Amino acid sequence: MALAATGRFPLTRRRIAGASRSVDRLGEQAIFYLRALASVPRAAVHYKKETLRLVAEISMGSGALAVIGGTVVIVGFLTLFAGGTIAVQGFSSLGNIGVEALTGFFAAFINVRIAAPVIAGIGLAATIGAGSTAQLGAMRVSEEIDALESMAIPSIPYLVSTRVLAGMVAIVPLYSLAVIASFIASRFATVVIYGQSPGVYDHYFDTFLIPTDILWSFAQAIVMALAVMLIHTYYGYNASGGPVGVGVAVGNAVRASLIAVVTVTLLISLAIYGSSGNFNLSG
Repeated sequence: MALAATGRFPLTRRRIAGASRSVDRLGEQAIFYLRALASVPRAAVHYKKETLRLVAEISMGSGALAVIGGTVVIVGFLTLFAGGTIAVQGFSSLGNIGVEALTGFFAAFINVRIAAPVIAGIGLAATIGAGSTAQLGAMRVSEEIDALESMAIPSIPYLVSTRVLAGMVAIVPLYSLAVIASFIASRFATVVIYGQSPGVYDHYFDTFLIPTDILWSFAQAIVMALAVMLIHTYYGYNASGGPVGVGVAVGNAVRASLIAVVTVTLLISLAIYGSSGNFNLSG
């Protein structure tokens, strides 16, 4: 009877097996993330030089990419153009109803709560994250990680936790640059290109730029950076299948980290500002 039952419903059995493997992978990821976070103090104490090297590499890039490919440059340009786009769209859209003076409010509201965190998270995934996945994946397929383990060097604290710690150290100045770039671009586009009075723009910008929003924005960026680093190090550390497998791991990691960036933005926005946005234009 049991043998007869096993031959039935092959599609259902495959779906159940696939769901079971997905649950297993989620458990493996959760265990990996916990081990990586638990090893951060050890990495900070025993692998200081490696952590500092990674901070410099993450921030400014390495080799020929240091001039144009560092995370500072990429994130700065992304948020710079995002801030300019917000000003252009805001001024044009608000001008249709005769309230283009509120472009300063639009820049202060959208840049801090949505644009700067999301664009910075995308930049981190495309630079820091993808680079970490490629590095760890190359080390995995070339058996360098196994060599470290054979020399009694714990691979997760040395390779993973140091990268997570370096990302946490680098994210604050990087995100500060991102926010400043978005503010400068919005003001430049509104005042210089569209010719709005600087006093009008500054009045509405200063009125609606809430200091607590900036603090929550930094908290959001830190959470996103942590998620990006954990996801990318996991896929790189567990890459397999040679160079092709490393490429697949990078693609999967970027996809997962982009989903994480948007999810973090949604959850933090709902948790902090609520469904109404915690905002009143008048009254």
